[in-house]
Amino acid sequence: MKPTDINDPEYFHKVVDCQYACPAHTPVPEYIRLIAAGRYSEAYMINWDSNVFPGVLGRTCDRPCEPACRRGRVEEEPVAICRLKRVAADNKSDVLHMMPQGPFEPNGKKIALIGGGPASLTVARDLAPLGYEVHLFDEQIKGGGFMRSQIPAFRLPETVLDEEVDYILRLGIHTHFKHYVSSLKEVLEKDYDAVFVGTGAPRGRDLPDLPGRPEGDANIHIGINWLGSVAFEHTKAIGKRVIVLGGGNTAMDCCRTARRLGGEDVKVIVRSPFATMKASPWEKEDAMHEDIPIIDNHVPKSFVIEDGKLAGMTFEKVEAVYDENGKRKLVPTGEPDVFFPADDVLIAVGQENAFPWIERDLGLEFDKWEMPVVDRKTFQSTNPKVFFGGDAAFGPENVITAVAHGHQAAVSIDLFCSGKDVVTQRPAPHVNLISQKMGIHEWAYDSVVDHDKRFVVPQAPKDLTLKDRKKEVELGFDPLTGYEEAQRCLNCDVQTVFSAPKCIECDACVDICPTSCITFTANADEADLREKLKVPALNLTQDLYVSEDLPQTKRIMAKDEDVCLHCGLCAERCPTAAWDMQRFLYNVTKAGGVKYSNLVQIERN
Repeated sequence: MKPTDINDPEYFHKVVDCQYACPAHTPVPEYIRLIAAGRYSEAYMINWDSNVFPGVLGRTCDRPCEPACRRGRVEEEPVAICRLKRVAADNKSDVLHMMPQGPFEPNGKKIALIGGGPASLTVARDLAPLGYEVHLFDEQIKGGGFMRSQIPAFRLPETVLDEEVDYILRLGIHTHFKHYVSSLKEVLEKDYDAVFVGTGAPRGRDLPDLPGRPEGDANIHIGINWLGSVAFEHTKAIGKRVIVLGGGNTAMDCCRTARRLGGEDVKVIVRSPFATMKASPWEKEDAMHEDIPIIDNHVPKSFVIEDGKLAGMTFEKVEAVYDENGKRKLVPTGEPDVFFPADDVLIAVGQENAFPWIERDLGLEFDKWEMPVVDRKTFQSTNPKVFFGGDAAFGPENVITAVAHGHQAAVSIDLFCSGKDVVTQRPAPHVNLISQKMGIHEWAYDSVVDHDKRFVVPQAPKDLTLKDRKKEVELGFDPLTGYEEAQRCLNCDVQTVFSAPKCIECDACVDICPTSCITFTANADEADLREKLKVPALNLTQDLYVSEDLPQTKRIMAKDEDVCLHCGLCAERCPTAAWDMQRFLYNVTKAGGVKYSNLVQIERN
């Protein structure tokens, strides 16, 4: 193998598994160390720089970072990264002085944002400090989009959302709430230099072909519409017997909300097996904790109508059968159909996009699914003046993905409005690599590997939360528990950096390594080298760190990045300082290269 090029910023970026998995590439270990130090405001600002909504995401994020967490691979459960984000948000002091301060010098450019959700708000935050006149249009009464209408208040208090939306609106955003945009052509005919569409995936899928659907319409509700109606207090009650159809997170929100609005017998019924439901594991756990059964492997067959009113539903029992390629098919078991009584049914079987307000003669191409053709890197449509992001770009995802889209779309809009190429002139990430050596056997970070199990987030008593749909269920970590959970982080961004010319091949690092991830051996191609390491490197998704030829034997050092604990024992033990621990900072640039919080200053103070 060729020696590893650690000057390539993407090499160590990939080693910081949590940050690499985060769509917005939040510097996770950096803010966790600040939480452990009690520096909550600085930790919050590092989050705000990347993910824009730390308080919201600390409660509701889909947590792609956690399955990637190194702690989960080498020992036990991953670090509670998401809930630590909330620790920073809950315990910060006033942070307004750390944010951009307007008014900003106008640059003469004017931008329209259609939709007030996380993608549009991210674009607004990134462009306003650069002098853009930003106009945001949304049919709701406040900003937030689906964060406000689809995430129940018992998961996301309105005060938290309002605070973080207002951090953006105070930058001088021109808001046009209660304003439904009915024509993109009309927007384009105005004097906007670019238009960003962040309208989400506003249409919930129905089951129009099931027998009884028209007759039972009064008591059959589309899940996302119903959640919105509850959020804006148009709906305040539901029947005692409720069936929720679907296995995603929206279904979990629907069933838990129904319990709070009068549903006594609420059940979730899903086509797929329980293990393959789309809902996050913790969402399923929370639903079952509130006495909501999840009945899997049942395919809806009909709505049952009695005396002109919905009486329940019938289902066919199925089982999952997999072919030799692993493709699943739901096969009827042959058992009799099952009837479940219901006063109301909530349909949460998926969401889809709808663009009836976009005319088809604007140079915007749509694919066979009636989705706009959007470049996945630039978020520019086939009309160069129109950009898309969030669920409106590629279909339903989540808040953190929408934020990531917003950052990159803002970069593209800024380049486009500056007359630059949106592909070739994109700014590179900010990268830093700094030695943490302070003295003999002393490091500028806590390198001890803590063996505590993952701490459990406390919840308010169920008998209280089920009586009030606005009472937050999760209480969050207190500062002491937050510190202890933060100590479980392995500091994956503090990298082991090896200097071959300094190495005397004494094997001290090999002897002390707790995971046997270091090997000195003859070079070979990657497949052979992975097999001949002291412990074979079986995870092909993570790279090997391969040194140059060693001066004495011409062997190489090979380290399996997958299981390295970043504990620093190799560097402590090395008698020649061939190993060093160097902190790696990777920060995705924003439009105009702006860094809202001074990360370098936060690190060093």
